[in-house]
Amino acid sequence: MTKPPALSVIVPAYREGPRIHDNLLELLGELDKLGVDYEVLVVSDGNTDETVSESQRVASDHIQVLAYPVNEGKGFALMHGVHHAKGGLIAFIDADMELDPSGIARFMEIQKKTDSDIVVGSKRHPESRVSYPPLRRMQSWMYQQLIKVLFNLDVKDTQTGIKLFRGDLLRSVVPLLAVKRFAFDLELLVVARHLGYKRIVEAPIELEYRFETTTNPSAAYRALWDTAAIFYRLHFVRHYDRRLRVIDTEWARRKGDVAQTADKDRP
Repeated sequence: MTKPPALSVIVPAYREGPRIHDNLLELLGELDKLGVDYEVLVVSDGNTDETVSESQRVASDHIQVLAYPVNEGKGFALMHGVHHAKGGLIAFIDADMELDPSGIARFMEIQKKTDSDIVVGSKRHPESRVSYPPLRRMQSWMYQQLIKVLFNLDVKDTQTGIKLFRGDLLRSVVPLLAVKRFAFDLELLVVARHLGYKRIVEAPIELEYRFETTTNPSAAYRALWDTAAIFYRLHFVRHYDRRLRVIDTEWARRKGDVAQTADKDRP
């Protein structure tokens, strides 16, 4: 049986065709320095450009390209990647590489030193070096204040696209999640803490705002709507607890079926 890699890196990609080949080479160059076995899962989120072909053009046995035909959102792409990831640790990083991929090595060092469940990249860490528009700074700050009020989550930046998790945590938490697009990162952190994974450490990042994008008002509205829905599911309908019981029951049933089958097969 093949030993699983120490690290899986999930790269959600949407309309990154012109840049993704060079970005993946940059990522691989940093991961090669780690001295551990790793895999990179590029998840093409319903792309119609050359994202898939350009990713496949990277000559590396470490890369696996996962693709599906319909754009489902970044959260869905990350969930899809987690489903296929085999690593003991699992990292997320955005395909545009605005976030310096060398940060993954630092995150792994922090995780080992602190024995943390989650290492979250934070634009507000005092050691972070960030360059992005003032409007985005203000929007991010306002959103994090809302998060603190609603969830009492002691994380200053939930949305930065580089994070590191224990693999067993993600495999336990991701099946419970409902958000597929705008507030996936928040739901993941909220539910992880709800299940007892409370060792969350924020780490410095280097962010270079390379490409001119703006926050779509519709996307901002959907993010707020998804945030309110997470609060409702957590505190009013207890969705995550009920979903966990369903999964545990199904798992117990499957174990029972396997045991019964083994008993029948005995001579």
